[in-house]
Amino acid sequence: MSVAVRVIPCLDVHAGRVVKGVNFLNLRDAGDPVELASRYSAEGADEVTFLDISASAEGRDTTRDMVRRTAESVFIPLCVGGGVGSVADVDLLLRSGADKVSINTGAIRRPEVVDEIAARFGNQVLVLSLDARREQGHPSGFGVTTHGGRRAAGLDALAWVKEAVDRGAGEVLLNSMDADGTTAGFDIEMIEAVRAVVDVPIVASGGAGTAADFVAAAQAGADAVLAASVFHYGTLGIPEVKAAMAAAGIEVRR
Repeated sequence: MSVAVRVIPCLDVHAGRVVKGVNFLNLRDAGDPVELASRYSAEGADEVTFLDISASAEGRDTTRDMVRRTAESVFIPLCVGGGVGSVADVDLLLRSGADKVSINTGAIRRPEVVDEIAARFGNQVLVLSLDARREQGHPSGFGVTTHGGRRAAGLDALAWVKEAVDRGAGEVLLNSMDADGTTAGFDIEMIEAVRAVVDVPIVASGGAGTAADFVAAAQAGADAVLAASVFHYGTLGIPEVKAAMAAAGIEVRR
């Protein structure tokens, strides 16, 4: 039996507000995170992802409070990331109401933390957030970045995602830093490349502009499709995206 492709709005949070830019630059306000999450839940979102893009201690405190308030008002899974680097960080977020936690820089800094989190909480809780871009000098042609795509990690994206999944990451949030915020479409080549080396669910992120873009990402092998700008600013609605995917023969949750 096929599994329905999930549609996930992403809330990039800075100082307690949802923001969005292009390639993580020129951020503008998009609203209150709890209000937006509630709206998306009512519209039929399958999950909500919160990313604390400032990842400061103050920002993470705000995130925990925001997760707690959101968990009390919506009944869909919440994935939370930003500044996660230890088992204790994951424990705090889960206790605040998160269902899944994503990790990026913390795992690059110390890969063993992936093993530790998976052993403590299970693979289903841990999402590897992979901020990748086209970068020469790597066998795959894709490199890993940190700090909102501004710093190269010196890792081949495919080698790193395979290692992280082998260590226990149960899902991959695949962010195309080249496409982020451009509304020019998901990076289909990148999705296909990652799909070829891991068998865990892939959440495609970065570049959604039209309903057809979501269809293309799912057809390329994404198990879930994530977007921010097109939902926040009313370009597309979640029902519209699901209808387009259903019309293309892709199973979605009604």
